[in-house]
Amino acid sequence: MIVILKACGREILVFPREVREDLADALARLDAGLPLTMPLSRPMPGIGPGVHELRLRDRAGAYRVVYALIRRDVVHVLHAFKKTTQATPRRSIELARQRLKEIQS
Repeated sequence: MIVILKACGREILVFPREVREDLADALARLDAGLPLTMPLSRPMPGIGPGVHELRLRDRAGAYRVVYALIRRDVVHVLHAFKKTTQATPRRSIELARQRLKEIQS
């Protein structure tokens, strides 16, 4: 099951159509229980255990979607943003941490 937090859903809506389609494909693969690896997905242990980042790209730039695998059958989509710098912005990391805490409580 895929659970997209409301705020994250709004973040995803501003992504280009092509990126949203790639995201839908990646989430369908996760929902089917298929593991995703680099270069599409990478672990983000600095945010929390079981947290990963989807790495999506199109002509307009790079996009990231942070998700958590808390239980084997549930994927929580926490945060989505357009990447504008080499490193993941501290604000995005903190926001993903905050949203992870909210779903864990």
